[in-house]
Amino acid sequence: MLYKAILAVLAVTCLSACQDFLEPESISTFDTNYVFSNVDDARKGVNAIYEPFGEDAFRSRLSNNMTGNTDIERQSGWTSSSDRYQIWDLEALSSNNDLRRVWNAAYQAIRDANIAIDGIENSPALASEDALTTRTMNHLLGEAYTLRAYWYSILAFYWGDVPYVREAPKAGNDFFLEKTDRNFILSEVIQDMIDIEGRMLWAEDLPYGIEQVNREYTLGMIARLSLQRGGYYLKPDLTQAREADYLDYYQIAKKYTEKLMALKDRPLPEDFRQVFLNNAKFISPVNSDILFEVPFAIGNGDVGWNIGVTVQGGATASHDYGSGNNYMAMPPSYFYSFDTADIRRDVTCALYMINTDGEIEFARGGISNIAQGKWSRWDLDSPPGASSAKGTGINWPMLRYSDVILMHAEAENELNGPTALAQESLKRVRRRAFDEADWGEKVDAYVADVSAGKETFFEAIVNERAWEFGGEMIRKYELIRWGNYSEKMAETVTTLKKMADSAMEGSGQYAELPDYIYWKVDESGNFVVLNPDTEVAAPPDDTWNREPWLIALNDEVTVYDEWILKDWRNYIDEGPKPGTVRYIFPVPEEAITNSQGTLSNDGYAF
Repeated sequence: MLYKAILAVLAVTCLSACQDFLEPESISTFDTNYVFSNVDDARKGVNAIYEPFGEDAFRSRLSNNMTGNTDIERQSGWTSSSDRYQIWDLEALSSNNDLRRVWNAAYQAIRDANIAIDGIENSPALASEDALTTRTMNHLLGEAYTLRAYWYSILAFYWGDVPYVREAPKAGNDFFLEKTDRNFILSEVIQDMIDIEGRMLWAEDLPYGIEQVNREYTLGMIARLSLQRGGYYLKPDLTQAREADYLDYYQIAKKYTEKLMALKDRPLPEDFRQVFLNNAKFISPVNSDILFEVPFAIGNGDVGWNIGVTVQGGATASHDYGSGNNYMAMPPSYFYSFDTADIRRDVTCALYMINTDGEIEFARGGISNIAQGKWSRWDLDSPPGASSAKGTGINWPMLRYSDVILMHAEAENELNGPTALAQESLKRVRRRAFDEADWGEKVDAYVADVSAGKETFFEAIVNERAWEFGGEMIRKYELIRWGNYSEKMAETVTTLKKMADSAMEGSGQYAELPDYIYWKVDESGNFVVLNPDTEVAAPPDDTWNREPWLIALNDEVTVYDEWILKDWRNYIDEGPKPGTVRYIFPVPEEAITNSQGTLSNDGYAF
């Protein structure tokens, strides 16, 4: 609905702002020249760009539903034909309402960014004699450029070439634009951020800290989009391509990760769990791991509703925390990819849930429903009510410093191989994952081993990013730019089948893993699993509960559970081109209709 949105702006003269950026309120009936003539109103004008983060298109779709399936997150799209199931199964129609919502949200944000950019760049306040005014206006301009870049990055991942709008909507503009090459778009928005980042403010100097776009986030986004631009992408003929200048963009990623690490380095917080617990406690520390997080106000946001630990609530529940579910389970192949000493596993992968009595117990669904453990509405200090569901107010992390460090390791390796510089960045992230007593083996020796060559180091980066960012729903974008999406899906299915075979045959590669696991709640109220990594004949006493584990991967009729056979089928060998994941979706029908003939769904076997 890009074109309707732009035309609608011509009929109104007010801009939207938001409390905590996500609660819209009208600021003025004056024109943009007035709005961007002073810092306070310009702030409100830029706030309008944040508004789509509070809509369903982002808070439930982009932050969760749109990002499956991968090798570390999954959902069964073949069990229904409704909108989100179509997306999970890579069979989305142009009539899909979720696609329409995301497309419209992206162009709404881009429209408002263009208005803000035009207003600020033409504002006398940008060159004010007052240094604070000039500094603030420059930072606001950086926010607008960065947010616009984010949405174009998303459009490129989901639709490839798209209409490219850089001008604020004005009478006489061409509102019916054809598609522009995604590489051209990415190159331009990367350059926009490069040109402005030096005039932006650090989170510690901003009133909302990491709850608004800041200089460290923009530096990180320069690197992230550069790796996207330098990575692989799907062409309309369903071949994968990479531009000849891709190393130039790895060089940019290296330069700007190093710039952030030089100007604003910070130790990674030692407590990995606390990084995400802070989201539920409404604690947003600056100069820490999270660089920018979407600031959901109470009553907004779906974290802890459709992503995170399951909490059973409702009117009959004995607790007041409400209901939360998990739409994206983690396959046991991912759970068992972790080193057993890696503290991130038990933070990332939750084998438990909270029932209506407020008691912790083994998760319903067992091995097919390992939840993202980083977030839970149960961690809220103020229970939102027994019948509550959406709107937890838990913030969503958009970029972490550990991501910057690993992007640095990846870029350095691509350019120069596994140098000491690349190795140290990988070590920095792994040190937090293990007790210091284990660093000799799990960090130093491990990194030395994977540094035998450029390819082995790259595979180590692929694995490390899985372990570090599981549940944060960025894996899809990584597999796309690495060009190994189908390969990793095939590996996942093969591993799951081998696990099922070992459980049935009592032999094979995974024979030591448990067919059944035993769990209980200890005297301190902690959920404890006796044997998460090994088979035991029987528990030590009758206080333990037994649950099927690897044995549950089998099915008497289909041999393997249907989800193993079907969740990734269109990612591997049943899509329009076997061995290639068609992750590009059709342009929404509404956008095609409103384009008056300039847009169509050609290519990609649509």
